[in-house]
Amino acid sequence: MEEISAIKYEEKKSRFYAHLYRIIDERDLEAIITVHRKKYKKAAHRCVAARFTDSVGNLCEEFKNDGEVGHPAKGMLQIMKANGLDSHVIVVSRIFGGIKLGPGGVSRAFRKSAEYAISES
Repeated sequence: MEEISAIKYEEKKSRFYAHLYRIIDERDLEAIITVHRKKYKKAAHRCVAARFTDSVGNLCEEFKNDGEVGHPAKGMLQIMKANGLDSHVIVVSRIFGGIKLGPGGVSRAFRKSAEYAISES
């Protein structure tokens, strides 16, 4: 796995840390999630979107919302598709700032974070 970019985005006092990685397979994905759990211990949620090739050569797509409202990881996956990112994963960790964003606001903030991470690559 190789980290390509990392950004910090703030929305109504919540901090979103987005990291874009190039990965080889699903094992890299699990390792990255483990690293982010340790790195951002205060994060309320870690949303993940990934596209990678499995051992048989099939393109796999995964997204995990980690209990976050509004299904933001699905939007992150759509951004990856639109940018033609295969063999990549985006992880966005949110540290809650005390102001609720609502489902739409949360989805937009995760999406913006992912877009910024991709544009920095």
